[in-house]
Parts: sequence; C-alpha cells; structure tokens
Amino acid sequence: MYLMYYPDKEGKREYTLRKRTESGKKTLSAHPSRRFSPDDKYSRHRITIKKRFKLYLADLRNLLIV
Repeated sequence: MYLMYYPDKEGKREYTLRKRTESGKKTLSAHPSRRFSPDDKYSRHRITIKKRFKLYLADLRNLLIV
C-alpha cells in the first residue's frame, strides 16, 4: 500500500491509502518524488564503478572544501 492524498475543499491535503476518493476522483501519490522506485536496478553497478574508480562521496566532499 502506498500513501496517497487528494486536496479537500480548503485546498489542504487529505491523506489516504485508497486509489480513489469517495467521489470517484483519482488520488495522487504522497511520495516526495513520484519517479522514485524502491527497486533500484542499477545500484550495484554504481557501487562497483565508485569502488573501481575510488569515487567516494566523503572523499569528494574533502576535495571540495580544500
């Protein structure tokens, strides 16, 4: 189940788990990024490339600060 919302009469968000409201309108995804997929197919490849080329986020931050 995904958290969904629909705007009420005052324009505030009403949260629900349903796909449609009582009036039959579609609800919208409440996730901050609608294109986010919990099934990240390429994370293994990104980690491998970072290890191979030694591109670690902590190292990059230190380079930018200096």
